[in-house]
Amino acid sequence: MQSKGVIKFFAIVLAIVCLYQLSFTWVAQNVEKNARNYAKGNPEKERSYLDSISTEPVYPVFNHTYQYCKEKALALGLDLKGGMNVTMQISLAELVKSLSDNSTDPAFNQALANAEVQSKNSQQDYITLFVNEYEKLNPNGKLAPIFSTKESQSRIKFDASNNEVKRYLQNEAKSAVDRSYNILRTRIDKFGVTAPNIQLQSGSNRILIELPGVSEANTDRVRKLLQGSAKLEFYETFDNAEVVNLLANINNILAAKAKLAAAPAKDTLTATATSKKDTASANTSLLNKVAKSKLADTSSKNLKNSNPAVSSPLLNQNMLRPNVYASQNGGMQAAPGAVVGFSAVGDTAKVNRLLANADVKAVIPQNMKFMWGVKAMPINEDYSRRFNDKIPRVELYAIKLTGADGGPVLAGDVIADARNDYDQKGSPEVQMTMNSEGAAKWRTVTAAASADKNNLKAIAIVLDDNVYSAPTVQNEIAGGVSSITGTFTVDDTKDLANVLKAGRLPAPARIVEEAIVGPSLGQEAINAGLISCVVGLLVVLVFMVVYYSRAGTVAVVAVFINVFFLFGVLASLGAVLTLPGIAGIVLTLGISVDANVLIYERVREELAHGKSIRIAIADGFKHAMPSILDSNITTFLTGIILYVFGSGPILGFATTLLIGIITSLFCSLLISRLIFEWMLEKGWDISFSHPWSAHTFKNAHYAFVKNRFKFYTFSGLFILAGLISIFTRGFSLGVDFKGGRTYVVRFEKPVDAQQVREVLDKTYNLTTEVKTFGTANPQLRITTTYLVDDNSPNADTKAENKLKEGLKQVNNPSEIMSQQKVGPTVANDIKTSAIYSVVFAILVISFYILIRFRKWQFSLGALIATAHDALLVLSFFSLFWGILPFSLDIDQAFIAAILTVIGYSINDTVVVFDRIREYLGLHHSKTDDPEAVINDAINSTLSRTIITALTVIFVLIVLFIFGGEVIRGFSFALLIGVCFGTYSSICVATPVIVDFGKKDLK
Repeated sequence: MQSKGVIKFFAIVLAIVCLYQLSFTWVAQNVEKNARNYAKGNPEKERSYLDSISTEPVYPVFNHTYQYCKEKALALGLDLKGGMNVTMQISLAELVKSLSDNSTDPAFNQALANAEVQSKNSQQDYITLFVNEYEKLNPNGKLAPIFSTKESQSRIKFDASNNEVKRYLQNEAKSAVDRSYNILRTRIDKFGVTAPNIQLQSGSNRILIELPGVSEANTDRVRKLLQGSAKLEFYETFDNAEVVNLLANINNILAAKAKLAAAPAKDTLTATATSKKDTASANTSLLNKVAKSKLADTSSKNLKNSNPAVSSPLLNQNMLRPNVYASQNGGMQAAPGAVVGFSAVGDTAKVNRLLANADVKAVIPQNMKFMWGVKAMPINEDYSRRFNDKIPRVELYAIKLTGADGGPVLAGDVIADARNDYDQKGSPEVQMTMNSEGAAKWRTVTAAASADKNNLKAIAIVLDDNVYSAPTVQNEIAGGVSSITGTFTVDDTKDLANVLKAGRLPAPARIVEEAIVGPSLGQEAINAGLISCVVGLLVVLVFMVVYYSRAGTVAVVAVFINVFFLFGVLASLGAVLTLPGIAGIVLTLGISVDANVLIYERVREELAHGKSIRIAIADGFKHAMPSILDSNITTFLTGIILYVFGSGPILGFATTLLIGIITSLFCSLLISRLIFEWMLEKGWDISFSHPWSAHTFKNAHYAFVKNRFKFYTFSGLFILAGLISIFTRGFSLGVDFKGGRTYVVRFEKPVDAQQVREVLDKTYNLTTEVKTFGTANPQLRITTTYLVDDNSPNADTKAENKLKEGLKQVNNPSEIMSQQKVGPTVANDIKTSAIYSVVFAILVISFYILIRFRKWQFSLGALIATAHDALLVLSFFSLFWGILPFSLDIDQAFIAAILTVIGYSINDTVVVFDRIREYLGLHHSKTDDPEAVINDAINSTLSRTIITALTVIFVLIVLFIFGGEVIRGFSFALLIGVCFGTYSSICVATPVIVDFGKKDLK
């Protein structure tokens, strides 16, 4: 074996990297275990513990903090940890109407309504549908006069063509979605969930949000947080020098109260007197105190208690650091600007509580309000030198309430446009344009802020009570066009430009899909997934050792290394592990042995030809290589299609499948070879079979080609029955396709599903679907269309309360474990993308086969076989739903199963095709019958085909039994799909080559 040293070096480096990446998970889990032990079941204490330690080093070897380790740890997805999954849709109809300045044109408004209806079933974007509808209703109409308003006239001319208007609207729609994404991301960060995930759904006006750990008690708060309208405002600010002594006063008040609380009961009167004295002397300059104590205790002279929490409860390095610096004369000077202090990210909530104290609020001027910056300051060399640490800190601003009714001086609705740009020095900046009304107000505000050139004021740009920027005004700004500069990156200016435009373009975001997973359901999923992983792994490994003797042990070692590498790569990529992801891992374990089986079967053939064990192993790896690469590339292509077309759980499955294929190839082809080379060097006896398994399928001569018409008949009749069932009975559509609300309800005692259905039918006055859900507990899955079309914020609460009202009549205590909601628009999109995914997968794989095998008959055989397998699985689910005692719903997991079946089927088919190509190349005589040659090729691969199928089937049976209800339908679809895929690769794909290529084959 060549390049053994390079392979060993790469394997060692990869192992070290994986071990390092997985170590973060271990460290983070240890910290969280300590937090649970400290809290003893109190969630608030546990969260407080983690907050306090977030910036402390917990990984001594590398001095990493808990926050850093948590970010690098292998995260659990929503389905495993429990929480909330939300899909939000930006209302482009209201956006377009706003851009037209609420035009009353009849054709315009009718086109908006028509486009809204069509968008539910069309793959075209909303703007295209709107423009097409307007041109139908008003063939000679021009859109430019409608959209050429005062604010947009610089971008849309009055005589612009409809196509130009269309491009303008599409750009504004994309920009609106991006702005909504930024706003929602900021709000979610503010909410404080661990490892949130928010992403734009490519090519759509939807935003996907995952909030692990959100409890059912907080769902209303999350809905309000996500669906509330953004509030953009401009405020005048206090200068830091005006606030520094106020902070000292506040600190003394808090210190006195802390001392009073800490003093013994007999010293109450003395402590109270001291408190008054401290408060009276609070006007002493903070700068003098800081100069003497270097940010130490600012009131220790009057307090006997040296505890920092008592003597300096606010102004200390662990709470709020005042914005001061050392002057040339040795004293401390207040830094200019609107920033008055800095706090660690985890301490902002504590500072808020201290500032909200009644005694503190009494000394804060009524026209002053404290606000935090939107994000922590970037940690760099300048930051480390300034603060002498690497703790992420957020800036605190003192906002001046001078506008109408004690509010901002300017509201965000005056922004006409904003874009990121570069100044004359090449530094990123933001160019901002206001409408005429805003320009006049802005001129007045900036004139006042820059009137005193020795005391320039800042204007704070605030969104949802978070300060995005507080630039100092240099001059009066007339005309409403101004630039905002600062220590910005290009991404910062892009985000700020998006934020500035948020107030002008009202594009409401509504929840169109929502899934709430209770923590107990998440724990059950974790347990079921772990059990299926362990049992599936053991089944495959035991089978390999039993069937392939000592060589099977090598496969076992390779599989363990594969699992280690797989989890290490997942952790290094920051992937989130989901339940379908675990299913992908388990399935990868089954598929990964396919390469070993191909190699071992080839080695056994070489040994049968009388070769030595060393040469047989070398030739076995060499001859198996083309089949292994072809089969894995086709499966990899399927995984890519899954990744591109899928979302949510399908993405998790696709990610693990793609990574698993790469690590499996590395371990099967290289690591296994290294182990065999080492065993040969040691002189070990290597066997590839036991006496009973040495001749399995060795002399098989089944007439597959001769009986192909029987197979055609069976498949045709089954598919015909399935098609009849599909067009008459249809499918048991899951919530993904049907739309509605689905609840999982657990009862304390066994419950009659029929009784529950009758009660809920009367409660809802609608037909309700009630099914048993799982067998371990008395659970029901209840689906209803009640208020499914109601998108108001309180519709979910109404529907849930209605369900609870009905459940009370059952007289059996119950608990709602989870709920799902999918609007009709989402359901139609999933259905369309599912069809496109299957069709695209078949075409891509067929094209690869055409390139690889150079004959269109092979490509046609692969195309027919994969379509055949998809139709058989669909037929089976249509024919037997409602008959089998478990769910056969069509949902997103079923789409993943179909595409995986296609990948597995083509994997199997390519191996057979590869052997057929080899046999045809060895038989050039015209007297050789191609049908006989092809039949011999099929029989020669029968051992590999059956063994591989059995290993995968064993794993899927384990998934089906132990994987839990969440993936039972998924694993069953895979199970029957693998059976059909194995059958089609032998009995369908190959006969097609015979019937369509007799002349070419001869």
